[in-house]
Amino acid sequence: MFIRKRRRPVSEINVVPYIDVMLVLLIIFMVTAPLVSQGVKVDLPKANAEPIEQEDNPPIIASIDAQGRYYLNVGDDQEAQLAPEELAALVTAQLAKQPDSPVVVKGDGAVPYKDIIQLMVLLQNAGVPSVGLMTDPEDS
Repeated sequence: MFIRKRRRPVSEINVVPYIDVMLVLLIIFMVTAPLVSQGVKVDLPKANAEPIEQEDNPPIIASIDAQGRYYLNVGDDQEAQLAPEELAALVTAQLAKQPDSPVVVKGDGAVPYKDIIQLMVLLQNAGVPSVGLMTDPEDS
């Protein structure tokens, strides 16, 4: 005669499908996270910032004064106020001549943050790969 053994019910949870779902969600979040972030890319200095080494190329300095007027240290008249389009054209031309020139933003302390960001976006649209922020050394 043939005797059947009864199987006991398994009281463990199968977690493999949950791991699969978690991995799929992780991949989705990893792919969509860079697309969600907005802003201007800025290479922030470390806590103890050192001056930019000028090597052979002097930096291109885009300045904005307290009234929101733009200036550039490149061109015939460096003290002349520039329209945003002129500034972008001059920066693009200078980067075409010397592509490894560092670009620095020099903003007045009274200028609103929004105006500094607009200048940085203008430079980014002109083809500048990264922008530095010029500061005065702190008196100790």
